[in-house]
Amino acid sequence: MKRGAGMWGVVVAGVLSAILCTSPAIGELLTKKGISLEDAKKVAAGAASEARKNKWTMAIAVIDEGGNLVYFERLDETQIASNDIAIGKARTAVIYKRPTKALEDAINSGQNAILSFPNTLPREGGLPIVVDGKVVGGIGVSGGKSSEDTQVAKAGVDALSK
Repeated sequence: MKRGAGMWGVVVAGVLSAILCTSPAIGELLTKKGISLEDAKKVAAGAASEARKNKWTMAIAVIDEGGNLVYFERLDETQIASNDIAIGKARTAVIYKRPTKALEDAINSGQNAILSFPNTLPREGGLPIVVDGKVVGGIGVSGGKSSEDTQVAKAGVDALSK
């Protein structure tokens, strides 16, 4: 009996070992993509180029997936108020994983409860930066008409893939 019991112990140990070795470890850290300073500068440069081409004065903020400012640029003669607005648009685009225009449109259609959401700036001009289907950051632009802000932000996002 001892010999058979010992054999079962070896079999059970082997099965458990196979299960544990093929399963992800408990508490294993996730690997996330994020925007680097180099990529943030590339996004901002694309946006700034579009703004300069159109002779628009703009503030451009690029943030990471956690809403932290990675890079900021304010073109000469841009109104100071646009600084915080650009950062707010970028953060809003990241935390809601959508262009800020979607929130502005929702408010315009009567969904005014959005105005009570914390840390939300529902004005056109903020876009999430998406890589491989994941939001890795966001860009917010302020200083022009809302449609101009979005045009500049899109040029920044597009610059990342060039």
